[in-house]
Amino acid sequence: MTSLRVRSGVLGLALLAGLTAPQTATAEPAATTAEEQRLDRAVPQEILKRSGFDSMAPELARALAKTHSYAQAERVVARQGSSLWRRAVDRAQGRGATGGDLSRDDDRPLYWARLGMTREVRTWEPRFGLTGTQRARLLSELEVTSRGQDTVRYPHGKGVQRILLTGFDPFTLDRDIRISNPSGATALALDGTTIETAHGPARIETVVFPVRWQDFTDGEVERTLRPYLPKADLFTTVSQGRIGRFDVERTNGAWRGGFPDNDTIGRTGTVPVADPATQPQWTSTTLPYRAIVAAGTGRFPVYDHTEVTEIPAGGTAPVVRPDGPTAGSVARAGGGGDYLSNEIAYRATLLRDRLGLHDTLPGGHVHTSVLQFGTGNTDPATGTVTDPEFVRNRLDIIAQVRSIVTVAADTAFGVRRG
Repeated sequence: MTSLRVRSGVLGLALLAGLTAPQTATAEPAATTAEEQRLDRAVPQEILKRSGFDSMAPELARALAKTHSYAQAERVVARQGSSLWRRAVDRAQGRGATGGDLSRDDDRPLYWARLGMTREVRTWEPRFGLTGTQRARLLSELEVTSRGQDTVRYPHGKGVQRILLTGFDPFTLDRDIRISNPSGATALALDGTTIETAHGPARIETVVFPVRWQDFTDGEVERTLRPYLPKADLFTTVSQGRIGRFDVERTNGAWRGGFPDNDTIGRTGTVPVADPATQPQWTSTTLPYRAIVAAGTGRFPVYDHTEVTEIPAGGTAPVVRPDGPTAGSVARAGGGGDYLSNEIAYRATLLRDRLGLHDTLPGGHVHTSVLQFGTGNTDPATGTVTDPEFVRNRLDIIAQVRSIVTVAADTAFGVRRG
């Protein structure tokens, strides 16, 4: 714990008046995270400047400097976090100024601007004092509001179907810091939009999740989705998968494989959830995968992906099963692997089932094609942050996710009405 730092002028006046500056308990600012430490590198700074999002963290810092209490700070953080999400969605959907020459479909300004803002909160030393618990609450508020997790709004009454879609932050940034995540870009492009299905309009609402094991351990997926799934008519979690293809993942496994996350932390073991005594090893999609695979949804082929890795009942070694898990087996990888893509699919579908919605709510996971840079721009050390082929690839992936969701809604809503 440290005493307050008091401006020298104010301190001088206090001494002249024979007063002692009040001592208020405050927590030491936390060290910046591995994610935040990448922020000052050339690529993130270029992305922020070429999108106009370089103003977001300084705006938050100035607003926090004017606060005189924790309650004021909490309101500032919530307002600035919501503003970041709205600005990113508006930019992706063609509203307002572009802020620079970076294409509107780019999800990376949101990611890097958020990290600039979390770093400001993490290292802020207010004169009124801030406990560790209060700082953690401010960071949580910023995460929730800047990811759209508190702004899911569906129309009231009948006549409009409700679709929930999730995306992810960029990841594997130490491999290539230029990386964009097409699932996050899709979330920005589709949030609050309406698609026309064969059975009427459907409203899409979206949220974005971090690529961090600890946030999932802390229940962020369930905490975010639980209020919305009972109101939804269809949901899909989305992430980046394999090169040149889309996959509708048939089965999700209760296993973490340990690959490092955006904070360079790995986790291995059974996916930690509430009430582990009733936790299944596997959950399954209820999306209309046959219809999705059969439809012409876009440039990339779409597959019904059924492969998993299991330890068979009575066995000790992992076995790859092309056609899904066998009875009594223990999960070692779902169709979506053993990373956070598989885990969000597992958590969302397990939540669906625990809410008693397995037979009434179509939901599951879609893996998009890997978003690739153009030929000649594949070396992260010498390449540019964007190129025409990179933008075209991202736009094509976004459009195909929209088409897949439309096919899923056409099929699922038709079955429900039938």
